[in-house]
Amino acid sequence: MPREIRREEVRKVVASGAQLVEVLPSPEYEEDHLPGAIHIPLRKIDSQGVELLDRKRAVIVYCWDTA
Repeated sequence: MPREIRREEVRKVVASGAQLVEVLPSPEYEEDHLPGAIHIPLRKIDSQGVELLDRKRAVIVYCWDTA
């Protein structure tokens, strides 16, 4: 079930094996992204997520928006 978590909890969950996914558009991801993040653009999350993510591990989805 999706829920919002804070930065410190993200660090702990990733350190325990969670997958960090950035859903930014490609140009933004290439410009700057979180270390170790997997890039899956939001528009492709359904199709690529099945291929790229381990279903047995937690997933944290991240998108930075200035709006």
